[in-house]
Amino acid sequence: METQNPQLSDELLSLASDIREHLSCLHELGIDTVEPTNATRPTIESDAAYPEKASQNLPPRRTQSAAVPTLAVSAKVPKQTISPAKTVQTEPSTLFGELTAKSQKLEQTTETFEEIWTDVGDCTRCPLHQGRTNIVHTEGNRRARLMFIGEAPGADEDAQARPFVGRAGQLLTKIIEAIGSKRDEVLIGNVNRCRPPGNRPPTEEEATMCKPFLLREIASVQPEVIVVMGNTATRNLLNAKLGITKLRGEFQDYHGVKVMPTFHPAYLLRDPSKKQETWQDLKKVRDYLETTGKSNS
Repeated sequence: METQNPQLSDELLSLASDIREHLSCLHELGIDTVEPTNATRPTIESDAAYPEKASQNLPPRRTQSAAVPTLAVSAKVPKQTISPAKTVQTEPSTLFGELTAKSQKLEQTTETFEEIWTDVGDCTRCPLHQGRTNIVHTEGNRRARLMFIGEAPGADEDAQARPFVGRAGQLLTKIIEAIGSKRDEVLIGNVNRCRPPGNRPPTEEEATMCKPFLLREIASVQPEVIVVMGNTATRNLLNAKLGITKLRGEFQDYHGVKVMPTFHPAYLLRDPSKKQETWQDLKKVRDYLETTGKSNS
């Protein structure tokens, strides 16, 4: 029987251990599949380099390179060869960086609200202007950390040219006070500035005409958190495909700004059972703002 080479066996076991370690790491990163690729393993030195072992009559070690499989990532990152752990040169943060989509941070502008509203003008960009009494602009603290966005003005808002002053607005004021703020400390606005007939949701065309002015206001103020209320506001700000019942309660992202989707106050008036869920959503907003603790002055 031939004498087994213990050093060769140890190297094979080490290689197997390295492969298992990489497979475990890739699995944790969400990479489910790997592809074999042929690579040349570095040449193993012959026993001539080990004179102390020459007298042991061991089988000569091969000097030719042995083809061994290595692993290539083929999941959520561009294909690249992953070598055994001892020879990996890339820092772990590089791999994480490739797997994590970078959010484009909202760039602050120097526009004033008055400049934005001048561009709105006596707007006739969509059919909603035909039935409106007033254009309803965003209202509140222009250095606010917190902003609330609804879908469009109602009858009371259209009459007073102020957002959220009707029954839904009164409920919103109570919600704001419940999380330890005052109405004049936050910013309140809508996707659309003109009242749709019968308080229906704005159409996609109507929202498309008006939304850019809201986005300019957001870029000017750069609030830390935005609360979007209802399906229409959530869909328009986040380009969301899911409904409010699926998205509410979890922070979303708008160019680096945290966004909390929740129910619209008008919906809470129709279905008071949703107030508890809304309260849970707003407590998360309150806790986040208290944790960051930036000054509003």
